[in-house]
Amino acid sequence: MIRCLLLISLLIHSSESKEVPAVNKKWLTLNGQPPAVIARGGLSGVFPESSSLALNIGRDSSLREMVMLCNLQLTKDGLGLCQENVTLEASTNIDMIYPDQAKTYKINGKDVKGWFSVDFTMAQLSANVTVKQSISNRPKLFDNKFPILTVDDIFRAQIQSYWLNVQNYMFYNEHKLNVASYIQKERIFRLVNYISSPEIGFLKAMKGKATNPKTKLIFVFLEKDAIEPSTSKTYGSILEDLATVKTFASGIAVPKNYIWPVNKDNYLESSTTLVLDAHKLGLEVHATGFANDLATVYNYTYDPISEYLQFINNPQFSVDGVVSDFPPTASSALACFAHFSNLNFTKAGRPLIISHNGASGVYSNSTDLAYQQALNDGADIIDCSVQMTKDGTAFCMGSADLTTDTTATTTFSARSATIPEIQPNAGVFSFDLTWSEIQTLKPQLGSPFANGDKYPRNPAYKNTGKFVTLAEFLEFAKAKAASGVLINIENAAYLASKKGLDIVGAVSTALSNASFDKQSAQIVLIQSDDTSVLSKFQNVTAYERVFSLKKDIGDAPAKSVDEIKKFANAVNVPRQSIVPVHQGLAKAATQVVAELQKANLTVYVSVMRNEFFSLAFDFLSDPTVEIATFAPFNVSGIITEYPATANRFFRNLCSDLNYNVEFALLPIQLPYLTQFLPDGSQPPVAAPSPALDVEDVVDPPLPAVAKVASSSPGPSTKPKSPSIAGLGRSLLATCLLGLIFMLY
Repeated sequence: MIRCLLLISLLIHSSESKEVPAVNKKWLTLNGQPPAVIARGGLSGVFPESSSLALNIGRDSSLREMVMLCNLQLTKDGLGLCQENVTLEASTNIDMIYPDQAKTYKINGKDVKGWFSVDFTMAQLSANVTVKQSISNRPKLFDNKFPILTVDDIFRAQIQSYWLNVQNYMFYNEHKLNVASYIQKERIFRLVNYISSPEIGFLKAMKGKATNPKTKLIFVFLEKDAIEPSTSKTYGSILEDLATVKTFASGIAVPKNYIWPVNKDNYLESSTTLVLDAHKLGLEVHATGFANDLATVYNYTYDPISEYLQFINNPQFSVDGVVSDFPPTASSALACFAHFSNLNFTKAGRPLIISHNGASGVYSNSTDLAYQQALNDGADIIDCSVQMTKDGTAFCMGSADLTTDTTATTTFSARSATIPEIQPNAGVFSFDLTWSEIQTLKPQLGSPFANGDKYPRNPAYKNTGKFVTLAEFLEFAKAKAASGVLINIENAAYLASKKGLDIVGAVSTALSNASFDKQSAQIVLIQSDDTSVLSKFQNVTAYERVFSLKKDIGDAPAKSVDEIKKFANAVNVPRQSIVPVHQGLAKAATQVVAELQKANLTVYVSVMRNEFFSLAFDFLSDPTVEIATFAPFNVSGIITEYPATANRFFRNLCSDLNYNVEFALLPIQLPYLTQFLPDGSQPPVAAPSPALDVEDVVDPPLPAVAKVASSSPGPSTKPKSPSIAGLGRSLLATCLLGLIFMLY
């Protein structure tokens, strides 16, 4: 039932479904079977851990074989519940219900203060206590709306397999609560396939005594310098003697960095031999700590599927299971991107993948490295937002203001100016510097988000790459046989009237010199938010003119659309004009795309990004889910700062809903999360974005190019355009810097 609410499930069962090609996938797990997807408390990355929603929606949106992990805690009367910690205040409202009942106990040699499960009966908890998210950046709209569940409640969730994790065996013994006996006597635990603990004493007590004879005992490793309470040894020292672990367990669960260490700069180091060593001993290895909304190492470019693939689909080994707060993402990584990774598949009718300042999520925007990475990552079309220098050189840069994307602030702070026609804030603008001056700057990989300092992009390569002129960019696109180019033109009126710079003429000349106006092999998109700019290219049939919407809209009335058609063949629409988002929650989709397509306008959507905090909560902090949700709109192109993520989706068989695959990459039915709220607790309805007005479309004619006296007389500093071969050598040299980063 929830599956029908959650996803457009009818598409997966199409009567015209195609047969799935045979894939002989060899898994490098211990038993050669696919790794297990282990859900920590269900879909706990979105809903409170072990709540009814986390269990049911986690089950219905993941692989059927998903394993539900219960962090078992015991109450005062010896009954079980599933919560991350023996202290309950982080994941429930117990501190509000029983404000005076916090206590301090010694656990593993340390004093711990909080509200402990052992101080309350199950009746006290289930009748009064509600659950909440324990991690601050996750959705809060489900907090304190659902009761804490008993183990019996959780085992009635119709999940095929369970994993019990017992963290504090010795602590419970001190309170005269025997966890081992509780597990042995309860018949409901026959569904448990795994029992784990970081305490060796508990695993030895359980050996051969589980309700299910097939249950595997798993030893959980904590951080290497932590002390295992049964032996008083560090987990690091126990790791050095895995053969001993084999005497009381059939597998181990370890933090991710035990397998792929991460250096102090948050980049991956070479993998350890742990998985291979454990497999030689017959021990399974399960990796813990997967979550889409935690800052991962920079190698993964904020793409959680890339991280899963590193552990389950590398050439040397595969872990036997992954413990995740987001089991749908783990399921898609396993069932689609690992399983079908060797198929040469391209989704029929897929949209074009268009870069945004190159692969600007990986390298500094509009540099040679960003463009090369975009093509490496599967971009069909690479883009150049054209800027002009003081001496008339057209070059590629995301903004005329150089302060964000270059080191101009430190070098040319005296040239800072405020230009209201362009932006409200002061900046150092390209048209106030010569090309030779700009070449003294370094690129600076920034972030479009206010919290970019907390979540930077590829900081080790922050200042690598070279700026390229428009002529160099076009030569590169031809030499590399890109499917096409997108040329973005802004500020044309200001440049002509105030700076005496003809950006339209510079673009026209560069395209003509590169013969783009006399060919049809490569797509040429001329984009602008100024209809007077687009009108200058209307007589060149080789170009497609794209009107760029700068503001979000909620509707595209016919009168406004008719005005667009006078100047453009296509429209670049902000993604929130298609799927509005308010306070992190996606609303019902608008009709903007349908209205534009009805008028025979091509529609592109921008800008897609990987960072989890840029996504609506409805997309499960997974950029692939967002792309899958936009796919049914049948847009003609997706403009993205991370082409690899979009390319991987559209080149995977699971993205084609005509195939009857086990796990399809289905779109979210919007609005998604709010449908699960109890009656009367819906969030306030936000006002829709305004409709597109004719005045937002039509611009006055471009002014004549003014004659502006030069303030820096002297010989021209405009360099000669290098040959294609010269640019190629430059790209090769700079790309070598990034080989360590390019794992995929």
